[in-house]
Amino acid sequence: MQGRERPENRPDIVVKVFKMKLSELLDDLIKRKVFGCVTSYIYVIEFQKRGLPHCRILLTLDSSSKIRTKDDIDKFVSAELPNINVNRKRFEVVTKCMVHGPCGIINPNAPCTKDGECSKQFPKAFRKETEENWLSSLQKTVYRTS
Repeated sequence: MQGRERPENRPDIVVKVFKMKLSELLDDLIKRKVFGCVTSYIYVIEFQKRGLPHCRILLTLDSSSKIRTKDDIDKFVSAELPNINVNRKRFEVVTKCMVHGPCGIINPNAPCTKDGECSKQFPKAFRKETEENWLSSLQKTVYRTS
């Protein structure tokens, strides 16, 4: 690939860009309070197999900002594909990088395909409303200290 370099060959540039984007994300979360008032946070940066960084962030929100209902979830989470007629490039990036598949019978060589089916149970059934099953299971968890 003459004239173009791959990200894994330029870790110096990748890390600088990653740090700039991470700083902006942390500013959005903590200073601009997109999820509400953050009382504490911690993050760790890890490097994947090809040397590309990713970050895991844990936020603690104050009690008035905590996400408790499916309506709270819907304020922050959207699962819509960009309109291909409005922004073709955004649509292509999202469908290439953020949509699972094709796999199963359509693509038996996909890494998630086991015995002709997707091991991640895709495609998932369409749901008109947000389900809060994970939220209710978290609320039922009892934490004990010894």
